[in-house]
Amino acid sequence: MTVAERGSTTIRERAVARIVAKAAAEIDESGGVGRTVLGVPVPGRRPARTEVRVHGDVVTARVAMSVAYPMPVRAVARQVRESVRGRVAELTGLTVRQVDIDVSELGRPDAGERTVL
Repeated sequence: MTVAERGSTTIRERAVARIVAKAAAEIDESGGVGRTVLGVPVPGRRPARTEVRVHGDVVTARVAMSVAYPMPVRAVARQVRESVRGRVAELTGLTVRQVDIDVSELGRPDAGERTVL
């Protein structure tokens, strides 16, 4: 059987976006974004927002997330990029060309927790 006879596998952008969100969540210092209704904050968090474009075997991704305070934003963003590239390649075989990170907020410690610098 030749390669042409076997067919092809298509991975939808939505599936890649979920992998990107899970990969971002694997980094302890990163988190989802706060929830709002009509611009008013409400309790709870949602996972990091992702936008993904797949062009052939190449993926570009944008991740909107929070970073735990007082962690260095650049270092956390670098870890998320590496995690996204590795997980997408491992699970899909696609190459991630670019990962844009938008840090939309810094997470605050929960009430009663102290942050020691």
